[in-house]
Amino acid sequence: MTGMWYYITVHKEERNKIRGILAVLVETGAKDVLHRSFPGGYAVSGKRISRILILAGMVVLAGSRGLVAAQEGPSVISKEHVVVYGEAGRFAGWPANNGLWNWGNEILVGFELGWWMDRGPNKHSIDPSRRSERVLARSLDGGQSWTLEKNEVLDSDLTVSPRPSEGVNFAHPQLAIQCTSERFYLSYDRGKTWQNPYELPYFGRDLMARTDYIVNGPDDCFFFLTAEKSNGDEGIPFCTRTTDGGKSFDFLSWIGTEPEGYSIMPASVRCCDGKLVVAVRRYERGDIRRGWIEVYESNDDGLTFDFVCVAADTGSNGGNPPSMLMLSDTRICLAYGFRSPPYGIRAKVSGDAGRTWSDEIVLRDDGRNWDLGYTRTVQRPDGKIVTVYYFSTDEITEQFIAATIWEIESLFNKGDVNRDGVVNFQDYSTVIGQWLGHDASAEE
Repeated sequence: MTGMWYYITVHKEERNKIRGILAVLVETGAKDVLHRSFPGGYAVSGKRISRILILAGMVVLAGSRGLVAAQEGPSVISKEHVVVYGEAGRFAGWPANNGLWNWGNEILVGFELGWWMDRGPNKHSIDPSRRSERVLARSLDGGQSWTLEKNEVLDSDLTVSPRPSEGVNFAHPQLAIQCTSERFYLSYDRGKTWQNPYELPYFGRDLMARTDYIVNGPDDCFFFLTAEKSNGDEGIPFCTRTTDGGKSFDFLSWIGTEPEGYSIMPASVRCCDGKLVVAVRRYERGDIRRGWIEVYESNDDGLTFDFVCVAADTGSNGGNPPSMLMLSDTRICLAYGFRSPPYGIRAKVSGDAGRTWSDEIVLRDDGRNWDLGYTRTVQRPDGKIVTVYYFSTDEITEQFIAATIWEIESLFNKGDVNRDGVVNFQDYSTVIGQWLGHDASAEE
């Protein structure tokens, strides 16, 4: 047993120096100290952990068990609601069915644009007799203002093509992938142009895919998708992986067991220690008629997933899917729509890799009815969080796309994070001591 692992993020130019310090400590008798690298930093374990941290001059971040206990609810410093797209007579909805991507302060969201129609209290307010479009909206200023974009490839029912023989460069800095049903679309220029759709892997069941993927390297990527259940009904999530640039995919594991109702629309993050954490949308009909969000974890790169907890209640009327984001301070942010009164958008934060969650953060509770949500979330370089969703209010009765730009207290002091969101590592021995429950400047 090695005890608790602590995870440390360091600047690229400092990694060789830190690696040398850790190696010297082990070579000079600190045999109880174990360490290994991960993208962006190191993991260490052992009785002399505080001495290592001070010698290395690094900041301790939350790990697989978490140095940050679940909070009663982090303080919301600021909150602002912005209209992404809205037009009289139109219905704009379901960002989670399309995707949200960001490159610094440039943010791109996809959604469906149809025609508004009052169909009664139990149906979506969209006219099924008129064609809907799949469109995009782009912001160049961190979500403050938006411009509508249309793309013929995304909006056309094109024949699915074989996967590209040259493979996909998943590490391309301007990559965007959109998954829908049995296909995925590919862009290498921040969603300005898109290649014709390629087929997603078929493992004997029809797919109900939405956009959720984790890039591991140029040729290596996890996709988290949904398939029909064994009886043909909706649905059960699973994890698949490609290691050859999308030329082929391996089925890794179902995420959870097959439910009576449905378990769909996974949202995933990878923690600093490599653990995969996936949240899924759950709903049961019949007497229950209630939605919630379940969390699963994998410690073997997606080969198996274990149930962790129920993270949130999403109300009735079909519930709502999760969006999940690893914040720059390594906490996980979960956002979702709430489809029971008071209708609105809510969030929670976890400091222990999804095992426990804070009290709910109510981003807004002024929804006109249950037809809302389907959040997607990104974080800006300045630390502010941008959650995009569809919504309506008593003042604006037609569903529109909205964004809430909000900020919570960070684990770091504001002055220690530069404009690119990178921590300027200084001497955090006092904070480390508080976390570890002793004087970090004293040798154990």
